[in-house]
Amino acid sequence: MAELSEEALLSVLPTIRVPKAGDRVHKDECAFSFDTPESEGGLYICMNTFLGFSKQYVERHFNKTGQRVYLHLRRTRRPKEEDTTAGTGDPPRKKPTRLAIGIEGGFDLSEKKFDYDEDVKIVILPDYLEIARDGLGGLPDIVRDRVTSAVEALLSADSASRKQEVQAWDGEVRQVSRHAFNLKQLDNPARIPPCGWKCSKCDMRENLWLNLTDGSILCGRRYFDGSGGNNHAVEHFKETGYPLAVKLGTITPDGADVYSYDEDDMVLDPNLAEHLSHFGIDMLKMQKTDKTMTELEIDMNQRIGEWELIQESGVPLKPLFGPGYTGIRNLGNSCYLNSVVQVLFSIPDFQRKYVDKLEKIFQNAPTDPTQDFSTQVAKLGHGLLSGEYSKPAPESGDGEQVPEQKEVQDGIAPRMFKALISKGHPEFSTNRQQDAQEFFLHLINMVERNCRSSENPNEVFRFLVEEKIKCLATEKVKYTQRVDYIMQLPVPMDAALNKEELLEYEEKKRQAEEEKLPLPELVRAQVPFSSCLEAYGAPEQVDDFWSTALQAKSVAVKTTRFASFPDYLVIQIKKFTFGLDWVPKKLDVSIEMPEELDISQLRGTGLQPGEEELPDIAPPLVTPDEPKAPMLDESVIIQLVEMGFPMDACRKAVYYTGNSGAEAAMNWVMSHMDDPGRLGWGAGWGGAAARPTHFNPFTSTDFANPLILPGSSGPGSTSAAADPPPEDCVTTIVSMGFSRDQALKALRATNNSLERAVDWIFSHIDDLDAEAAMDISEGRSAADSISESIPVGPKVRDGPGSECPLKPEQAWWDLARWLHQVCFPGVVGGGGQGAEASFHQLDSWRWVPRTRESLWAQCMPPVP
Repeated sequence: MAELSEEALLSVLPTIRVPKAGDRVHKDECAFSFDTPESEGGLYICMNTFLGFSKQYVERHFNKTGQRVYLHLRRTRRPKEEDTTAGTGDPPRKKPTRLAIGIEGGFDLSEKKFDYDEDVKIVILPDYLEIARDGLGGLPDIVRDRVTSAVEALLSADSASRKQEVQAWDGEVRQVSRHAFNLKQLDNPARIPPCGWKCSKCDMRENLWLNLTDGSILCGRRYFDGSGGNNHAVEHFKETGYPLAVKLGTITPDGADVYSYDEDDMVLDPNLAEHLSHFGIDMLKMQKTDKTMTELEIDMNQRIGEWELIQESGVPLKPLFGPGYTGIRNLGNSCYLNSVVQVLFSIPDFQRKYVDKLEKIFQNAPTDPTQDFSTQVAKLGHGLLSGEYSKPAPESGDGEQVPEQKEVQDGIAPRMFKALISKGHPEFSTNRQQDAQEFFLHLINMVERNCRSSENPNEVFRFLVEEKIKCLATEKVKYTQRVDYIMQLPVPMDAALNKEELLEYEEKKRQAEEEKLPLPELVRAQVPFSSCLEAYGAPEQVDDFWSTALQAKSVAVKTTRFASFPDYLVIQIKKFTFGLDWVPKKLDVSIEMPEELDISQLRGTGLQPGEEELPDIAPPLVTPDEPKAPMLDESVIIQLVEMGFPMDACRKAVYYTGNSGAEAAMNWVMSHMDDPGRLGWGAGWGGAAARPTHFNPFTSTDFANPLILPGSSGPGSTSAAADPPPEDCVTTIVSMGFSRDQALKALRATNNSLERAVDWIFSHIDDLDAEAAMDISEGRSAADSISESIPVGPKVRDGPGSECPLKPEQAWWDLARWLHQVCFPGVVGGGGQGAEASFHQLDSWRWVPRTRESLWAQCMPPVP
């Protein structure tokens, strides 16, 4: 490279900007690849747009924008020297002591595991004229000051990826208990010794809790993995109502773990010293002898746990490198994202759409490629499949691999993709744990929006569901079809194969609890996959069905079948359910997946000879027993909305419970979560645990649709709906590939809300395409209509639904569409919020876990 002259620098000086607080500085990663400043060619950061580019793509940005001046950042990583505090005075590295991220005592995301040598230069294209950061001294003051301030600001600014990382979060923030200042303590209690404690109802000598009312010493809860206690402390609370307990062994002069059973949370007790002195305990003399609840939870987070169960723990695994074997780094509870994108890019249709057309997509990318969906998806696919980021560690001079990096790949960190795909989403924009199935549908939705006029890889998942409803009073039927992308299988617990073992286990458990003995070894229900299929296709009773033949409510039976079979069938086992306290929990059940799957028996047949269809008549807005629109209790609606439920769902709950109060309305909402389209769940409803598992953004009733009360004129009667749609909103929707009529209809249906209108279109895409087809065919003769039939709705492929006539060595791969794509995501953990997603794929007859940054070959097929 030639040396940068003063004249060349003066020519680009007007284009050099100093980044401000609101600017996104992409200095950690290339906009088109996963190259970083640590890559061989370093990173070129545009000093005008603050976008980063690798050596391979920096000229592309120069040719498109004309921006010539870049800050070249190159870092060389070397192992961090061992901390010798004697000579430096620096404190040793601390272990996490708080269940927190990004704050003192918590997990430190910025902690460096390596030291870096950094090389910083200013480079001017296209001739790559350069000058070192410390070589600006000979320039005029005005030039030197301007360039230096821009360079320093770029280097010190928080990068865009850093801003997207986990925010400072503290899981230890505790509230003062409402019982702390008026806690009842019984007179003449027993004196508690400073050590040697034991549960008064069993032989447990750890995880012991002192009830602060009567001085009882009892063991804590039993955890999902069988560890912990025997639940005697919580049982004591249920018997007595004494709310506060302190964990023995955690009492120090600085405090202790205090739990409120009444408030069901860890709490603060400002009067703890006084409460303990009632039992003869002097806080100032106590020492810590047991782990706090925070330490136990941190250990759980740092421990592999169930991950070992599906990773062949104790068996040496062979690391895999090269094209198609690239891992993904966890970006803070992003295992759900990692699992889904690894699945998608194992499918040829997604590879053809984004990876094979990489160059064309990059050529058509906008000035800021970090905000372009196709660019970031193509970048992600290329990063996973190219093998550029899955290479063995470099060898040292003697031919041996560097010990710190032996047979380990760094993987890729899809920060830009995650930031773009989750932008504006109430859940995926956070770093909370999410549901892989929900993210799959969200991503499918985004692909759909960006493929209106081009090849759509979503077609491999899309299939038609046929629903048959039979009125039992008239024996007449109604057939409807809807588009879906996931087959959701219920788990019939009554079909367990080991019922006798389960009953025996429950009896042993009951006896152990009565006799205060340790609980027996856990026995899981073993449910055949075939029973799940049978439950999926079983008839379902529908109460309060409006029969158009009777013009009255009746009882009907609904049967669900496939109207078409997709190329790749996505199956979700509905292992999560709600407990009596509405807390989501995972069913402790084992389901062995078959190697081959035949669902041809679930194909729908349509209207059969002898069946009579129900009249196609819309139900009346006002039924005889509901002559006028009722008044809804707005205070109850507000209470439910504040809990996070959609407004329309809350209005329906109050209406259908007859204004019976908040509790009845809440029960109605929770009990009707699985009613397809009943509540109108939409994109604004957040929370993986709370959203109905059947939710599909293409088939569910639109979130914005208001409840039309009997006796009212509907949503169109409001004045707001009469306002004409803004022309700029219409233009925006039309630019996405929709017609002007569709844009106007969507805006009118959503009170002219652009974001809701776009969601409304995708929720009603079948109806809109059908209307468009009717408009095209209008005026044609009946014969023309028959001979030139127009496809209605989105394109749907169809397959046999069973094994294809293939050679044995081909069968597994080609039947992947019926084997859950010879890969499956799993959930590690026992609860809805404390689980981690995992993903395995069969590759050349070996199982490859693809959730984390490094990939290995496994021999034993894991059990989901």
